[in-house]
Amino acid sequence: MLLALILPLSLEAAAALPARPMLLALTLAAALLFAAAAWAGGSRAIAPGLAGVLCAAATTLALLRDPDLAGSAAAGFWAMVLAAWLAAALCVMQLATARPRAGSARRALDLAIPLLFGAAVFYLWEVAVRGFGVSPVIMPAPSAAAARFAASLPTLGADFVQTFVRGVLIGYVIGCGAGVLVAITAQRFPFLGRGLLPLGSFFSALPLVGVAPIMVMWFGFDWPSKAAVVALVTFFPMLVNTLAGLSASGHMERDLMRSYGADHRQMLTKLYLPAALPFIFNALKINATLALIGAIVAEFFGTPTQGIGFRISTEAGRMAIDMVWAEIALAAIAGMAFYGLVALAERATTFWHPSYRT
Repeated sequence: MLLALILPLSLEAAAALPARPMLLALTLAAALLFAAAAWAGGSRAIAPGLAGVLCAAATTLALLRDPDLAGSAAAGFWAMVLAAWLAAALCVMQLATARPRAGSARRALDLAIPLLFGAAVFYLWEVAVRGFGVSPVIMPAPSAAAARFAASLPTLGADFVQTFVRGVLIGYVIGCGAGVLVAITAQRFPFLGRGLLPLGSFFSALPLVGVAPIMVMWFGFDWPSKAAVVALVTFFPMLVNTLAGLSASGHMERDLMRSYGADHRQMLTKLYLPAALPFIFNALKINATLALIGAIVAEFFGTPTQGIGFRISTEAGRMAIDMVWAEIALAAIAGMAFYGLVALAERATTFWHPSYRT
């Protein structure tokens, strides 16, 4: 941080830090906070370290508002960026080693670490793009994509409904439900399992770029063709995981159920399916991301004038890369939220599993 006081900030004739009183104060504050964190050490260094990161990041982002510096940043600016990144990395490493006893503190820590790590990544992305003057056609800054995201909420909402609500959810339910039902049938009649698994592996190996146009020809340009692609993508992971889960119960449990005179329906509902729940939820979490990818790829090959894949394809052709990144952000948020909901349902349903014991 102190090197920024003597090194040039820009390759152009930009004012140095001593000529910017507010930014000079932030720079000195960051340097003092970093020194205090180094002096404290251990977990006591986290608070001053994070405060120093905020001061350093605020200074660099404020400097990028100067047109004489954006696109021509020099060694002094990059020294501050390096200091902010290094301090953030050390704080994340220190937080990762913390072991709080309270459950609420552990949950807060589990949330804080990825948030801080993600913020550091976006910060580096922002300063690198604007500091080096990268063309927005090649790589827009996160702030530009966020501004486009906020300005295009009606369009993004319509795309979300078309892709996720209609295509992903319906295909997800059909594919996962069919996988569970076929696995139960194959577990009851073993010859079906021996015949279906090779066929399932064959269909799972089919490339999406080859299957999607066929589904569009069969089911039309609207959401049914996207749901068909999603169902095909999600069927085989669910089939394989459910079959493995149905066989996870031990011989002692099966012998005990038979000694009680349980029929196949009772063994299925009270033994096989409960033992298979962790495997089923593993497939549900895998399919939560596969389904969204399948629907977006399918929209590249024919869709109404809505949808995440359609918008990415058309806006990329128009060189509106900030809108493309806004759609990518929408897909990422939807996929993370969907995965999180499945994980919460897993936690509520399989709380008895050894992986959740503390």
